[in-house]
Amino acid sequence: MVDFMRRALELASEALTAQEVPVGCVFVHNENIVAESRNCVNATRNPTRHAEINCIDTVIEYCKLNNIDYNTYFKDILVYVTVEPCIMCAAALTNLNVKEVTYGCANDRFGGKTVLDISEFYKNNYILNGNLLADEAMALLKQFYKGVNPNAPESKVKKEKR
Repeated sequence: MVDFMRRALELASEALTAQEVPVGCVFVHNENIVAESRNCVNATRNPTRHAEINCIDTVIEYCKLNNIDYNTYFKDILVYVTVEPCIMCAAALTNLNVKEVTYGCANDRFGGKTVLDISEFYKNNYILNGNLLADEAMALLKQFYKGVNPNAPESKVKKEKR
């Protein structure tokens, strides 16, 4: 379990180096990593390219190429992600019926449990565990937010006239 989260943290570190929000994710099936990714929102200029969504795409593609029913395959997937999945990713993981999600640190701004508990809207839900290597995950986020995101859109907040 800890080894899978350590791999997710390595991917999050890669994201930080690439000036992306440092989130890394691995999907595990039968004790083997079957997909791994990191955020690549800025590189792709696509706000949906979160680490979890990238992993979902990898698994779906694998299932298509190997004639496997992905609906069945996802039921045995364990997800390790450095930050609590956002509402979008939490909903996607729920709709795919993944077995379990383990995250590093909570997501106080966009969390699919912390901010808006998606389990209140969906009948089926995965087992959710948090705080695995949370300090390491939070340290990466703090490092990212110390700097300025060069790819962030310009603020629409009105500046005070002097």
